[in-house]
Amino acid sequence: MLHTSAVDPFAHLHDESYASRYEAPVLGADGLIFVEGRSTLALDGEWRCTLDPFDEGLRQRWFADEPTPPAQWDAPRDYDSEGGRRVAVPGCVNLYDPTWLHYEGAVWFSREFDFVAQAGERVFMRIGAAAYQCRVFLNGVFLGVHLGGSTPFCVELRGVRNGRNRLQIQVDNSRQAGRVPMHHIDWFNYGGIYREVSLVKVPHVFIADFGATLAASPGHNRLRFDMTVSDAADGVGVVEIPALGLRAEIEVRGGVGRIEVDAVPVLWSPENPHLYTVHARFGQDSVSDRVGFRDIRVDAEHILLNGQPIWLRGICVHEEHRDMGKRSSEGTERAMLEDARALGCNFLRLSHYPHHERVARLADELGFLLWEEIPVYWAIDFASPATFRDAENQLRELIRRDRNRASVIVWGIGNENEDSDARYAFMSRLAAVARQADGSRLVSAACLINREKFMIEDRLAAHLDIVGINEYFGWYEPDFEGLSTLLGNSRPGKPVVITETGAEAVAGLRGGRRDLFSEDCQADIYREQIERIGKAPYVKGLCPWILYDFRSERRQTGYQSGYNRKGLIAEDRRTRKAAFDVLAAFYRDRAGVSHEGRGLTPP
Repeated sequence: MLHTSAVDPFAHLHDESYASRYEAPVLGADGLIFVEGRSTLALDGEWRCTLDPFDEGLRQRWFADEPTPPAQWDAPRDYDSEGGRRVAVPGCVNLYDPTWLHYEGAVWFSREFDFVAQAGERVFMRIGAAAYQCRVFLNGVFLGVHLGGSTPFCVELRGVRNGRNRLQIQVDNSRQAGRVPMHHIDWFNYGGIYREVSLVKVPHVFIADFGATLAASPGHNRLRFDMTVSDAADGVGVVEIPALGLRAEIEVRGGVGRIEVDAVPVLWSPENPHLYTVHARFGQDSVSDRVGFRDIRVDAEHILLNGQPIWLRGICVHEEHRDMGKRSSEGTERAMLEDARALGCNFLRLSHYPHHERVARLADELGFLLWEEIPVYWAIDFASPATFRDAENQLRELIRRDRNRASVIVWGIGNENEDSDARYAFMSRLAAVARQADGSRLVSAACLINREKFMIEDRLAAHLDIVGINEYFGWYEPDFEGLSTLLGNSRPGKPVVITETGAEAVAGLRGGRRDLFSEDCQADIYREQIERIGKAPYVKGLCPWILYDFRSERRQTGYQSGYNRKGLIAEDRRTRKAAFDVLAAFYRDRAGVSHEGRGLTPP
């Protein structure tokens, strides 16, 4: 073929630095926009989807070609944006086609949308989550890249035009050692844009962030508000809570304003999840949120909610659904909380990454306490500055997203990390980031046992409010006496929550007390765990692993077949195992009630 163009059509075959042009600007926590109470334009629905296992989209600049039919091409192409598979967004790539189940790599999503600009306004796109690296192109122009598969991000659509616009989004879920999480994980690596996509129109100067919380005061009679506006503007913001007859002005200087005011709200709690509508205004912009006001702190070995000791009756949950993958709906989330209520829970650990933000809103409404965490999981690269930046940004995005949620009482900064010097430096810095971003909640991590001393001890504990401990006595360590020895040896000086324990069972498989993978064995392990844990005065909560069976391809026995079977309910989310009733009875005793608990109708 004779090419007369000055552009070498084969140059991309020899360019291994092709991706370097798409590594900045980085989209992160500082660019998130407060969206509560705003009108948004949904971009969910039908998109075009094309797998790109060789990363040809960046090499060959697929985004530069206009979506014209092949009959109008002036030369052959290896990509056709209009020829991709029609798929639903939000959704998981791995579930669009049975042959894509184990696909890992780049995927391109494209769609067009119509837009009419108004004078003086700006437009941003918000993506609730896309796994893992996400690059955004508008009308053939690269706008930015985001890292992190479970937190939201925003990008200003500079260059949006009146009329038809073309969006192209490259998402890559490749597992890598330097990412958060790393390449070695114990859940399924779904890819795609699996949370909502929307357009947000705002004035030229707008409210970028807004916080409302109970201020530290002996009588729980002061509220604290903060406001961050765009472009380092000066002015006066207004906050109102009609139900409290409250109106306050916030002086904003250089884009930031804070104020504390006297008020006596009804305190939020699981028994009385009272919420207030809070309005905020600055210039031509306004937002609103539904907020509960409560106090959470620790005192020696006690966890205090609104000044009263509380024992956390918990369960761990993965954001994983057999038929939907990591995509969720309000219906699946309410059903999950219904199961947690039937179990007698007042607490859930949302493992091992940020779940959909709607879960915390429902927990606010229905009266559940939450532990939310980022996936600093196992042996990530603690010595890498880039890995720390990734983890720090995910933590800040999570906090910025959910810091107005009364249900969230713990920021989790890591899970089952070896107590090394590099890990200690990394995690202690993360704890400081959490406290600087939000000092109104507790900071914790799910730690491992000190095997040399055989006790609950971790150097990181000095930077934590609660010590989380993962232990599997009776399962990975069959001798239960080890648990009694561990608890007897330990004097942590602060509250401990058992953040994981349990055993695997195939639903419907019966057997003796020590027949592995039987429901009877799982139930017996729960009985033994409960008996021993209940005797430790410093243990202030239990959060077994896990509510539902979930996909994990590293588990390949005949009993597991690619699933972690430690769920109290099978992957169908209906079939309860015998251990469910064992834990529910213990939680009823702990709660001092004889019934499974009230329903999910908010008071």
